[in-house]
Amino acid sequence: MSQADQCIFCNAGQSPADDEKNLVLHRGAHNFVILNLFPYIGGHMMIAPYAHLGELDATPKDTTDELMDLVKRCQIALREVYSPHGFNVGMNLGRAAGAGIADHIHMHIMPRWSGDTNFMTAVADTRVLPEDLPTTYRKLRQKF
Repeated sequence: MSQADQCIFCNAGQSPADDEKNLVLHRGAHNFVILNLFPYIGGHMMIAPYAHLGELDATPKDTTDELMDLVKRCQIALREVYSPHGFNVGMNLGRAAGAGIADHIHMHIMPRWSGDTNFMTAVADTRVLPEDLPTTYRKLRQKF
């Protein structure tokens, strides 16, 4: 079995019939938008290429151009649905940089509010989310 066969992004990217089950919100020509199964905060989305690519600098320009366009669409959707005060946007490239899935690049975008951090993550290693993933999916899916 190849690394791509075991990759959560590759698996989610190849089955449009299972988009709701896999939390895929939108499909572009080269990338798709997916909710993070283990979000840091409600509305935490990721944009990933369909191709199993582990290096940003080796990714074709049409893929990275669309990836950034989708980041902007996600920001608009999050703003309309959740009215956040700000956003975190970023990539962790490589295991040493904190990438949970190091061999398939993906961009994170999440809404943030002033004062939204609390002691639960730092002290109790627990995340508190204001809504479940199916609710988040329904709210954001309609924006794409």
